[in-house]
Amino acid sequence: MHARAQSQSASQPSASAPGDLGAFDAAYDTLMARWGVPVEAIDVPSRFGVTRVNACGPRDAPPLVLLHGGRSNSASWYANAATLARTRRVYAPDTIGDPGRSSNTGQPVRTRHDLLDWLAHVLTTLKIEHADLCGHSFGAWLALAHALQAPRGSIGRLALLDPTQCFAGFAPACLWHALPGMLRPARGNDAYLHWETAGADLDPDWLALHRLSTAVPTSKIIAGRRPKPSVLHALDVPVLVVLAECSRVHSIDTVAKRASRTLPHAIVDTLPDVSHHMIPFTRPETLNTKLTEFFTDAA
Repeated sequence: MHARAQSQSASQPSASAPGDLGAFDAAYDTLMARWGVPVEAIDVPSRFGVTRVNACGPRDAPPLVLLHGGRSNSASWYANAATLARTRRVYAPDTIGDPGRSSNTGQPVRTRHDLLDWLAHVLTTLKIEHADLCGHSFGAWLALAHALQAPRGSIGRLALLDPTQCFAGFAPACLWHALPGMLRPARGNDAYLHWETAGADLDPDWLALHRLSTAVPTSKIIAGRRPKPSVLHALDVPVLVVLAECSRVHSIDTVAKRASRTLPHAIVDTLPDVSHHMIPFTRPETLNTKLTEFFTDAA
């Protein structure tokens, strides 16, 4: 028996918190206000705690689930949600254990299996029996891993935005630059982000939320595991892989070749002049057009 999801107004801030946690809430609300559409905040209880899901779009439209990158949250879809919600009922959860409005107050999230069980429970509780999925970075790995184990016919289409640990490993330089942020997040994250984006100007609202995320309690980092080629060959759904031309987290040429070789129904595209972290919100019109066309083909 699954607990019912509870809804509340998305404009309503979470409980006040001292210091940086209060600033994090304010920065989260700032980005959510930029979604540009009415948003319903849904709290989904589970054995792991409570998951915040931000939903928008027509209630009777086909579901589209958005999964953000690691150590981020669903507010990061601020440049995409309104466009996608024109034809879809968008559901964007804050991944349990990441810095958002989900609370891992129950069973700790320690393994990949825990995350996959969490996501399946959220979709079941929301009564989403058939959906398209779109994920960025680690969210792309989570979307792909879920699709590989989901019941046949429950996944329509899959969009993966510069997916990590799906078709290639991290570049050694990426791991080297990311290490200080893993050991001392408050000091290392800015340096890593500056390196990965090649010093590009970042959206100040997004950057503020990213910096304040280090003040939010999180679970341990869970690494994705690349699926075996034989498993990917069996994935019988259309997959759009959109790579960031300037990504420094992996070799996009390797990702493109392996995705094309292992996925039976793959479309591989590249978004020019954007980095891994910036792909959802840099030139969003181009990305949103690619996503809309891909998911419209499913209608």
